[in-house]
Amino acid sequence: MGDTEVEILSARDVPLGGPRAMTVRRTLPQRSRTLIGAWCFADHYGPDRVAESGGMDVAPHPHTGLQTVSWLFSGEIEHRDSLGSHAFVRPGELNLMTGGHGISHTEVSTPGTTVLHGVQLWVALPDAHRHADRDFQHHAPKPVRLDGAELRVFLGSLAGETSPVRTFTPLLGAELLIDPGATVVLPVDPAHEHGLLVDEGDVRLAGTLLRPAELGYVDTGHDTLTLTNTTERRARAVLIGGTPFGEEIVMWWNFIGRSNQDIVEAREEWERASDRFGHVDGYPGARLPAPALPNAALAPRGNRPERHSMSEQTTTTPVVRHVDPRHRYEILVDDKRAGLTAYRDRDDRRVFFHTEIDDAYAGQGLASILVERALTDVRASGMRIVPVCPYVAKFLKKHEEFADITDPVTPEILQWLEGRPAR
Repeated sequence: MGDTEVEILSARDVPLGGPRAMTVRRTLPQRSRTLIGAWCFADHYGPDRVAESGGMDVAPHPHTGLQTVSWLFSGEIEHRDSLGSHAFVRPGELNLMTGGHGISHTEVSTPGTTVLHGVQLWVALPDAHRHADRDFQHHAPKPVRLDGAELRVFLGSLAGETSPVRTFTPLLGAELLIDPGATVVLPVDPAHEHGLLVDEGDVRLAGTLLRPAELGYVDTGHDTLTLTNTTERRARAVLIGGTPFGEEIVMWWNFIGRSNQDIVEAREEWERASDRFGHVDGYPGARLPAPALPNAALAPRGNRPERHSMSEQTTTTPVVRHVDPRHRYEILVDDKRAGLTAYRDRDDRRVFFHTEIDDAYAGQGLASILVERALTDVRASGMRIVPVCPYVAKFLKKHEEFADITDPVTPEILQWLEGRPAR
Protein backbone atom coordinates (compact mmCIF):
# COMPACT_ATOMS: atom_id res chain seq x y z
CA MET A 1 0.00 0.00 0.00
CA GLY A 2 2.86 2.35 -0.68
CA ASP A 3 5.41 3.84 1.67
CA THR A 4 4.53 3.89 5.36
CA GLU A 5 5.26 7.17 7.13
CA VAL A 6 6.02 6.90 10.83
CA GLU A 7 5.66 9.86 13.18
CA ILE A 8 7.85 9.53 16.28
CA LEU A 9 6.34 10.80 19.54
CA SER A 10 8.92 11.23 22.30
CA ALA A 11 8.05 10.83 25.98
CA ARG A 12 8.15 13.48 28.68
CA ASP A 13 8.68 12.71 32.36
CA VAL A 14 5.65 13.37 34.59
CA PRO A 15 5.23 12.84 38.38
CA LEU A 16 2.22 10.66 39.17
CA GLY A 17 0.06 10.45 42.25
CA GLY A 18 0.47 13.58 44.34
CA PRO A 19 2.87 13.64 47.34
CA ARG A 20 3.84 9.97 46.89
CA ALA A 21 4.67 10.54 43.26
CA MET A 22 6.47 8.08 41.05
CA THR A 23 7.70 9.27 37.67
CA VAL A 24 6.13 8.05 34.45
CA ARG A 25 6.99 8.63 30.78
CA ARG A 26 4.04 10.14 28.87
CA THR A 27 3.73 9.92 25.08
CA LEU A 28 0.02 10.77 24.70
CA PRO A 29 -1.45 13.33 24.52
CA GLN A 30 0.88 15.73 22.72
CA ARG A 31 0.34 19.05 21.02
CA SER A 32 0.82 17.42 17.63
CA ARG A 33 -1.36 14.37 18.36
CA THR A 34 -4.17 14.13 20.85
CA LEU A 35 -5.48 10.68 19.95
CA ILE A 36 -4.64 7.41 18.20
CA GLY A 37 -8.04 5.93 17.50
CA ALA A 38 -9.84 6.52 20.80
CA TRP A 39 -6.58 6.08 22.75
CA CYS A 40 -6.00 9.47 24.37
CA PHE A 41 -3.39 8.85 27.07
CA ALA A 42 -0.30 6.66 27.41
CA ASP A 43 1.92 6.45 30.49
CA HIS A 44 4.90 4.08 30.57
CA TYR A 45 6.77 3.41 33.79
CA GLY A 46 9.63 1.31 35.13
CA PRO A 47 11.37 -0.90 35.62
CA ASP A 48 11.33 0.85 39.02
CA ARG A 49 12.83 -0.78 42.09
CA VAL A 50 10.14 -0.19 44.66
CA ALA A 51 12.65 -0.04 47.53
CA GLU A 52 14.19 3.03 45.86
CA SER A 53 11.23 4.68 44.10
CA GLY A 54 8.57 3.95 46.72
CA GLY A 55 6.38 2.24 44.13
CA MET A 56 2.85 3.31 43.24
CA ASP A 57 0.51 4.76 45.84
CA VAL A 58 -2.28 6.73 44.15
CA ALA A 59 -4.99 7.83 46.59
CA PRO A 60 -8.71 7.86 45.64
CA HIS A 61 -9.19 9.99 42.53
CA PRO A 62 -12.00 10.45 39.98
CA HIS A 63 -12.53 9.76 36.28
CA THR A 64 -15.21 10.76 33.77
CA GLY A 65 -15.75 10.07 30.08
CA LEU A 66 -13.07 7.40 29.69
CA GLN A 67 -11.88 3.84 30.22
CA THR A 68 -8.59 3.04 31.97
CA VAL A 69 -6.45 0.17 30.69
CA SER A 70 -3.85 -1.25 33.08
CA TRP A 71 -1.18 -3.64 31.74
CA LEU A 72 1.90 -4.76 33.67
CA PHE A 73 5.21 -6.32 32.61
CA SER A 74 6.34 -6.98 36.20
CA GLY A 75 5.10 -6.35 39.73
CA GLU A 76 1.56 -6.22 41.08
CA ILE A 77 -0.92 -3.40 41.74
CA GLU A 78 -3.96 -3.55 44.01
CA HIS A 79 -7.03 -1.87 42.51
CA ARG A 80 -10.12 -0.71 44.41
CA ASP A 81 -12.95 1.36 42.96
CA SER A 82 -16.31 2.87 43.88
CA LEU A 83 -18.14 0.16 41.94
CA GLY A 84 -16.94 -2.17 44.69
CA SER A 85 -14.27 -3.89 42.59
CA HIS A 86 -11.22 -5.19 44.43
CA ALA A 87 -8.74 -6.71 42.00
CA PHE A 88 -5.04 -7.13 41.31
CA VAL A 89 -3.22 -6.02 38.17
CA ARG A 90 -0.65 -8.68 37.28
CA PRO A 91 1.69 -9.18 34.31
CA GLY A 92 -0.14 -10.44 31.23
CA GLU A 93 -3.60 -9.67 32.65
CA LEU A 94 -5.82 -6.78 31.58
CA ASN A 95 -7.84 -4.65 33.98
CA LEU A 96 -10.22 -2.27 32.19
CA MET A 97 -12.31 0.20 34.19
CA THR A 98 -15.09 2.31 32.67
CA GLY A 99 -15.45 5.71 34.28
CA GLY A 100 -18.38 6.96 32.20
CA HIS A 101 -20.45 9.44 34.17
CA GLY A 102 -18.15 9.10 37.17
CA ILE A 103 -16.03 6.66 39.14
CA SER A 104 -13.20 6.84 41.66
CA HIS A 105 -10.43 4.34 42.38
CA THR A 106 -7.05 3.70 43.98
CA GLU A 107 -3.89 2.03 42.67
CA VAL A 108 -1.26 0.76 45.09
CA SER A 109 1.69 -1.54 44.39
CA THR A 110 1.56 -4.57 46.67
CA PRO A 111 4.07 -5.22 49.49
CA GLY A 112 5.57 -8.18 47.63
CA THR A 113 6.38 -6.10 44.54
CA THR A 114 10.10 -5.47 44.11
CA VAL A 115 10.12 -4.16 40.52
CA LEU A 116 7.19 -2.24 39.02
CA HIS A 117 7.00 -1.99 35.25
CA GLY A 118 4.10 -1.44 32.87
CA VAL A 119 1.75 0.92 31.06
CA GLN A 120 -1.40 2.84 31.96
CA LEU A 121 -3.56 3.78 28.97
CA TRP A 122 -6.83 5.69 28.62
CA VAL A 123 -9.57 5.38 26.01
CA ALA A 124 -11.90 8.32 25.31
CA LEU A 125 -15.58 7.37 25.26
CA PRO A 126 -17.61 8.64 22.29
CA ASP A 127 -20.18 11.31 23.09
CA ALA A 128 -23.07 8.86 22.88
CA HIS A 129 -21.53 6.73 25.66
CA ARG A 130 -19.48 9.12 27.77
CA HIS A 131 -22.03 8.95 30.60
CA ALA A 132 -22.03 5.15 30.62
CA ASP A 133 -22.43 3.23 33.87
CA ARG A 134 -19.38 2.26 35.93
CA ASP A 135 -17.89 -1.05 34.87
CA PHE A 136 -14.85 -3.23 35.50
CA GLN A 137 -13.53 -6.05 33.31
CA HIS A 138 -10.63 -8.48 33.68
CA HIS A 139 -9.06 -10.64 30.97
CA ALA A 140 -5.92 -12.81 30.82
CA PRO A 141 -5.18 -13.32 27.10
CA LYS A 142 -3.32 -16.43 26.09
CA PRO A 143 0.06 -16.00 24.37
CA VAL A 144 0.02 -16.52 20.60
CA ARG A 145 3.17 -17.54 18.77
CA LEU A 146 3.99 -16.05 15.36
CA ASP A 147 7.10 -16.50 13.28
CA GLY A 148 9.61 -14.38 15.21
CA ALA A 149 7.31 -13.09 17.93
CA GLU A 150 4.84 -13.83 20.70
CA LEU A 151 1.83 -11.62 21.33
CA ARG A 152 -1.02 -11.18 23.78
CA VAL A 153 -4.13 -9.45 22.43
CA PHE A 154 -5.89 -7.69 25.31
CA LEU A 155 -8.28 -5.56 23.21
CA GLY A 156 -9.67 -6.04 19.71
CA SER A 157 -8.36 -8.55 17.18
CA LEU A 158 -4.92 -9.40 15.84
CA ALA A 159 -3.36 -12.50 14.27
CA GLY A 160 -6.55 -14.50 14.58
CA GLU A 161 -7.05 -13.73 18.27
CA THR A 162 -9.95 -11.63 19.57
CA SER A 163 -10.34 -10.23 23.08
CA PRO A 164 -13.78 -10.60 24.71
CA VAL A 165 -13.41 -7.26 26.52
CA ARG A 166 -16.13 -4.76 25.59
CA THR A 167 -15.22 -1.35 24.18
CA PHE A 168 -17.29 1.51 22.78
CA THR A 169 -15.27 2.08 19.59
CA PRO A 170 -13.18 -0.32 17.43
CA LEU A 171 -9.84 -0.71 19.25
CA LEU A 172 -6.69 -2.80 19.24
CA GLY A 173 -4.33 -3.41 22.16
CA ALA A 174 -1.58 -6.05 22.25
CA GLU A 175 1.77 -6.76 23.87
CA LEU A 176 4.47 -7.94 21.43
CA LEU A 177 7.63 -9.86 22.33
CA ILE A 178 9.95 -9.91 19.31
CA ASP A 179 12.81 -12.39 19.04
CA PRO A 180 16.40 -11.07 18.75
CA GLY A 181 17.02 -9.88 15.20
CA ALA A 182 13.60 -11.04 14.00
CA THR A 183 11.30 -9.34 11.49
CA VAL A 184 7.55 -9.73 11.98
CA VAL A 185 4.84 -8.76 9.48
CA LEU A 186 1.53 -8.17 11.26
CA PRO A 187 -1.75 -8.12 9.32
CA VAL A 188 -3.76 -5.14 10.61
CA ASP A 189 -7.05 -3.42 9.87
CA PRO A 190 -6.43 -0.69 7.24
CA ALA A 191 -9.30 1.32 8.75
CA HIS A 192 -7.25 1.71 11.94
CA GLU A 193 -4.47 4.11 12.76
CA HIS A 194 -1.79 2.55 14.96
CA GLY A 195 0.79 3.42 17.58
CA LEU A 196 3.73 1.26 18.66
CA LEU A 197 5.16 2.04 22.11
CA VAL A 198 8.59 0.46 22.56
CA ASP A 199 9.49 -0.79 26.05
CA GLU A 200 12.68 -2.82 25.53
CA GLY A 201 15.09 -3.04 22.60
CA ASP A 202 15.29 -0.97 19.42
CA VAL A 203 12.50 -1.70 16.94
CA ARG A 204 12.15 -0.61 13.33
CA LEU A 205 8.55 0.13 12.43
CA ALA A 206 8.19 0.24 8.65
CA GLY A 207 11.88 1.13 8.43
CA THR A 208 11.84 3.88 11.09
CA LEU A 209 13.91 3.18 14.20
CA LEU A 210 12.09 3.49 17.53
CA ARG A 211 14.01 3.41 20.79
CA PRO A 212 12.68 2.60 24.27
CA ALA A 213 9.94 4.99 25.47
CA GLU A 214 9.26 6.28 21.94
CA LEU A 215 5.88 5.83 20.30
CA GLY A 216 5.64 5.48 16.52
CA TYR A 217 2.40 6.56 14.83
CA VAL A 218 1.14 5.14 11.52
CA ASP A 219 -1.90 6.55 9.73
CA THR A 220 -4.79 4.55 8.28
CA GLY A 221 -4.59 2.75 4.95
CA HIS A 222 -2.10 -0.03 5.75
CA ASP A 223 -3.04 -3.70 5.91
CA THR A 224 0.32 -4.82 7.34
CA LEU A 225 2.89 -3.44 9.75
CA THR A 226 6.52 -4.61 9.54
CA LEU A 227 8.48 -4.70 12.79
CA THR A 228 12.18 -5.58 13.12
CA ASN A 229 14.05 -6.09 16.37
CA THR A 230 17.49 -4.61 15.64
CA THR A 231 19.03 -5.80 18.92
CA GLU A 232 20.51 -9.11 20.04
CA ARG A 233 18.02 -9.45 22.88
CA ARG A 234 14.27 -9.80 23.00
CA ALA A 235 12.33 -6.59 22.28
CA ARG A 236 9.01 -5.69 23.85
CA ALA A 237 6.41 -3.22 22.61
CA VAL A 238 2.73 -2.41 23.01
CA LEU A 239 0.67 -1.95 19.84
CA ILE A 240 -2.46 0.21 20.06
CA GLY A 241 -4.86 1.15 17.31
CA GLY A 242 -8.39 2.08 16.36
CA THR A 243 -10.54 3.88 13.85
CA PRO A 244 -9.90 7.65 13.89
CA PHE A 245 -11.87 9.33 16.68
CA GLY A 246 -13.99 11.91 14.92
CA GLU A 247 -14.80 14.03 17.97
CA GLU A 248 -12.93 16.76 19.78
CA ILE A 249 -12.46 16.30 23.52
CA VAL A 250 -11.55 18.41 26.51
CA MET A 251 -9.16 16.51 28.75
CA TRP A 252 -8.00 17.96 32.07
CA TRP A 253 -6.61 16.14 35.10
CA ASN A 254 -8.64 12.89 35.23
CA PHE A 255 -11.70 14.14 33.37
CA ILE A 256 -12.72 13.96 29.73
CA GLY A 257 -15.63 16.08 28.49
CA ARG A 258 -16.67 18.06 25.45
CA SER A 259 -16.63 21.56 26.93
CA ASN A 260 -14.96 23.63 29.61
CA GLN A 261 -18.24 23.54 31.55
CA ASP A 262 -18.14 19.71 31.64
CA ILE A 263 -14.77 19.89 33.39
CA VAL A 264 -15.80 22.67 35.77
CA GLU A 265 -18.85 20.69 36.87
CA ALA A 266 -16.91 17.41 37.32
CA ARG A 267 -14.24 19.15 39.40
CA GLU A 268 -16.82 20.89 41.57
CA GLU A 269 -18.67 17.60 42.23
CA TRP A 270 -15.43 15.83 43.16
CA GLU A 271 -14.42 18.60 45.53
CA ARG A 272 -17.75 18.49 47.38
CA ALA A 273 -17.73 14.66 47.47
CA SER A 274 -20.96 14.24 45.53
CA ASP A 275 -22.44 10.80 44.83
CA ARG A 276 -21.34 11.09 41.21
CA PHE A 277 -17.98 9.43 41.93
CA GLY A 278 -18.99 7.15 44.80
CA HIS A 279 -16.65 6.07 47.58
CA VAL A 280 -13.61 3.77 47.60
CA ASP A 281 -13.42 1.46 50.60
CA GLY A 282 -10.20 0.05 52.01
CA TYR A 283 -7.70 2.86 51.33
CA PRO A 284 -5.98 4.16 54.51
CA GLY A 285 -5.77 7.79 53.56
CA ALA A 286 -7.47 10.88 52.19
CA ARG A 287 -8.70 11.47 48.65
CA LEU A 288 -6.59 13.40 46.14
CA PRO A 289 -7.77 17.00 45.91
CA ALA A 290 -8.40 18.38 42.44
CA PRO A 291 -5.82 20.92 41.23
CA ALA A 292 -6.88 24.47 40.47
CA LEU A 293 -8.33 25.07 37.03
CA PRO A 294 -6.39 27.33 34.67
CA ASN A 295 -7.53 30.94 34.32
CA ALA A 296 -8.37 30.48 30.64
CA ALA A 297 -11.22 28.27 29.44
CA LEU A 298 -10.17 24.81 28.30
CA ALA A 299 -10.56 24.39 24.55
CA PRO A 300 -11.62 21.16 22.81
CA ARG A 301 -8.82 19.34 21.01
CA GLY A 302 -8.60 16.57 18.47
CA ASN A 303 -6.25 15.48 15.72
CA ARG A 304 -6.31 18.50 13.47
CA PRO A 305 -6.68 17.51 9.80
CA GLU A 306 -3.69 19.62 8.83
CA ARG A 307 -1.55 17.44 11.11
CA HIS A 308 -3.13 14.08 10.28
CA SER A 309 0.03 12.82 8.64
CA MET A 310 3.70 13.58 9.05
CA SER A 311 4.07 15.03 5.57
CA GLU A 312 1.60 17.78 6.49
CA GLN A 313 3.18 18.87 9.79
CA THR A 314 5.58 21.33 8.24
CA THR A 315 5.73 22.79 4.75
CA THR A 316 9.51 22.79 4.53
CA THR A 317 12.39 20.76 5.87
CA PRO A 318 13.60 22.18 9.21
CA VAL A 319 16.90 24.07 8.96
CA VAL A 320 19.52 24.13 11.73
CA ARG A 321 21.93 27.06 11.83
CA HIS A 322 24.90 27.80 14.05
CA VAL A 323 24.64 31.28 15.57
CA ASP A 324 28.21 31.52 16.83
CA PRO A 325 28.08 35.08 18.27
CA ARG A 326 25.18 34.02 20.51
CA HIS A 327 26.68 30.63 21.37
CA ARG A 328 23.77 28.52 20.22
CA TYR A 329 22.26 26.45 17.45
CA GLU A 330 18.77 27.34 16.22
CA ILE A 331 16.22 25.27 14.31
CA LEU A 332 14.02 27.08 11.79
CA VAL A 333 10.68 26.00 10.33
CA ASP A 334 9.40 28.09 7.42
CA ASP A 335 12.14 30.63 8.30
CA LYS A 336 10.78 31.01 11.84
CA ARG A 337 12.85 30.03 14.85
CA ALA A 338 11.26 26.97 16.46
CA GLY A 339 13.87 26.27 19.13
CA LEU A 340 17.50 26.42 20.20
CA THR A 341 20.25 24.62 22.07
CA ALA A 342 22.70 26.87 23.92
CA TYR A 343 26.34 26.22 24.84
CA ARG A 344 29.59 27.71 26.12
CA ASP A 345 33.04 26.71 24.95
CA ARG A 346 35.87 25.88 27.32
CA ASP A 347 39.14 24.93 25.71
CA ASP A 348 38.26 22.14 23.26
CA ARG A 349 34.93 21.35 24.94
CA ARG A 350 31.50 22.60 23.90
CA VAL A 351 29.33 22.58 27.03
CA PHE A 352 25.61 22.36 26.20
CA PHE A 353 23.48 23.68 29.07
CA HIS A 354 19.98 24.37 27.69
CA THR A 355 17.65 23.15 24.92
CA GLU A 356 14.15 24.40 24.22
CA ILE A 357 11.46 24.02 21.54
CA ASP A 358 8.68 26.60 21.28
CA ASP A 359 5.27 25.24 22.33
CA ALA A 360 3.83 25.85 18.86
CA TYR A 361 6.29 23.30 17.44
CA ALA A 362 6.23 20.70 20.23
CA GLY A 363 5.78 17.03 19.42
CA GLN A 364 7.31 17.13 15.93
CA GLY A 365 10.71 15.66 16.80
CA LEU A 366 12.50 18.99 16.25
CA ALA A 367 14.61 18.77 19.42
CA SER A 368 16.15 15.52 18.21
CA ILE A 369 16.93 16.98 14.78
CA LEU A 370 18.41 20.13 16.36
CA VAL A 371 20.66 18.32 18.82
CA GLU A 372 21.83 15.70 16.34
CA ARG A 373 22.94 18.34 13.85
CA ALA A 374 24.53 20.46 16.57
CA LEU A 375 26.57 17.48 17.83
CA THR A 376 27.54 16.58 14.27
CA ASP A 377 28.88 20.11 13.88
CA VAL A 378 30.85 19.72 17.12
CA ARG A 379 32.49 16.60 15.73
CA ALA A 380 33.33 18.34 12.47
CA SER A 381 34.98 21.17 14.40
CA GLY A 382 37.24 18.75 16.29
CA MET A 383 35.76 19.68 19.66
CA ARG A 384 34.24 17.52 22.40
CA ILE A 385 30.78 17.47 24.00
CA VAL A 386 29.86 18.05 27.65
CA PRO A 387 26.11 17.39 28.18
CA VAL A 388 24.99 19.53 31.12
CA CYS A 389 21.62 20.02 29.39
CA PRO A 390 19.28 17.13 30.44
CA TYR A 391 17.89 16.76 26.92
CA VAL A 392 21.35 16.53 25.33
CA ALA A 393 22.37 14.00 28.00
CA LYS A 394 19.26 11.92 27.26
CA PHE A 395 19.91 12.14 23.52
CA LEU A 396 23.48 10.90 23.96
CA LYS A 397 22.32 7.84 25.91
CA LYS A 398 20.34 6.81 22.84
CA HIS A 399 22.99 7.74 20.26
CA GLU A 400 26.22 5.96 21.03
CA GLU A 401 27.83 7.23 17.84
CA PHE A 402 28.84 10.37 19.79
CA ALA A 403 30.28 8.49 22.79
CA ASP A 404 33.87 8.85 21.57
CA ILE A 405 33.71 12.68 21.74
CA THR A 406 31.62 13.00 24.95
CA ASP A 407 33.16 14.04 28.27
CA PRO A 408 31.47 13.68 31.69
CA VAL A 409 29.87 16.55 33.54
CA THR A 410 32.17 17.42 36.46
CA PRO A 411 31.71 19.67 39.52
CA GLU A 412 34.34 21.93 38.01
CA ILE A 413 32.28 22.38 34.86
CA LEU A 414 29.13 23.11 36.84
CA GLN A 415 30.90 25.73 38.98
CA TRP A 416 32.30 27.33 35.86
CA LEU A 417 28.81 27.51 34.34
CA GLU A 418 27.37 29.35 37.32
CA GLY A 419 28.69 32.58 35.90
CA ARG A 420 27.26 32.03 32.41
CA PRO A 421 25.57 35.10 30.87
CA ALA A 422 21.81 35.23 30.47
CA ARG A 423 20.48 33.94 27.17
